[in-house]
Amino acid sequence: MPTQPLPIARVNVGMMVVDAAGDQVGTVSAVQMPGTDVHPDTVAGVAEALMASGYLRIDGSGALSNDVYVSGEQIAGSVEGEPGVVNLHAGRADLHRATD
Repeated sequence: MPTQPLPIARVNVGMMVVDAAGDQVGTVSAVQMPGTDVHPDTVAGVAEALMASGYLRIDGSGALSNDVYVSGEQIAGSVEGEPGVVNLHAGRADLHRATD
């Protein structure tokens, strides 16, 4: 029986990200698959968990927004298009802020 690819495998740089409430979070600037050795710019502990599950770096939208990281487990799915859309299970407050 064929298995479905992980939702993160269908995400590309440039896709728009929408949180669980339907609010735009920003645009995907990087995609790292689960088990990556690429360390995200966030606090210790969170960074290792993101590396294990895979993650997206999101360029935040809005005047006061910061870049954030989305864990592979927070991705509900994606829709292809121009630009494509990534839908999250999580709200904006549940995302991990970048420290740089």
